[in-house]
Amino acid sequence: MMEKNSPPVCSYEGSDYQSSFWDQGERAYEDASEKAALKRLLPKGGRLLLELGAGAGRNTPRYTGFEQIVLLDYSHTQLEQARDRLGISERYRYVAADIYHLPFVKGLFDSATMIRTLHHMADAKRALDQVRQTLEPGSTFILEFANKRNLKSILRYMLHKQNWNPFTPEPIEFAALNFDFHPATVRAWLQLSGFAIEQQLTVSHFRVGFLKRALPLKLLVWMDTVLQPTGNFWQLSPSIFVRNKAIGETPIAQPGTFFRCPVCGEPLADTPPELVCSGCHRTYPVTDGIYDFRIDQD
Repeated sequence: MMEKNSPPVCSYEGSDYQSSFWDQGERAYEDASEKAALKRLLPKGGRLLLELGAGAGRNTPRYTGFEQIVLLDYSHTQLEQARDRLGISERYRYVAADIYHLPFVKGLFDSATMIRTLHHMADAKRALDQVRQTLEPGSTFILEFANKRNLKSILRYMLHKQNWNPFTPEPIEFAALNFDFHPATVRAWLQLSGFAIEQQLTVSHFRVGFLKRALPLKLLVWMDTVLQPTGNFWQLSPSIFVRNKAIGETPIAQPGTFFRCPVCGEPLADTPPELVCSGCHRTYPVTDGIYDFRIDQD
């Protein structure tokens, strides 16, 4: 059954985030650096990948080796943009849901990514627990998170231009439903959730306006890729990528099963334009190729 007092969900419904932040927001350096990190960490291929917080599908074309990709986001309009960008095909499934209530049977996926998404999680550990349940043993999970102990925040704290301490373990909510995390805290959560950390990369070392304006993009990205492997030893960049392996004994999805009710957990027959739960009798619509499993947060 769905737990009470579910954490609040950050929604990008109706947002022009893809165009305003990425396409027109001078983020070419960050995008290229993240592309390089994903290339380093991604498996060569796989059967079924879950992209958590997929948004408008910025990273989806980078998952070239996977037979099928499920794009999950809470925002229906972000998924509409992803669908318009990628098209409707058997390779892509578009799912509107929140990460605290994932609508998939246990052990379904052999890979998952969560990029620029954990920083919106008010209960990040609970979100990681949910992700682990969807993965079969041995699966790869690539997580990106915002690092509170980055060099800029350390310098600002030492110069008394910042009140919060970047060295303390608790997350810092610098804006509503926007969190930075201490790397050691995230590592502890991952291990408690059933993941073994395989590799850490530091990313976006040069996320400073004047550097992005002064230096050529290719040079900045090259310097970033040179420094990324230092993440296995220390983490001082604003963005951290972690490749994890799902460990422990967990169920593997039965053939022919895919969705489950995010409220009661009952398996759902895939019957568009509407999926009906035989357990709690909730219905979930499928509109223009997008499955909608969002539930009342009250």
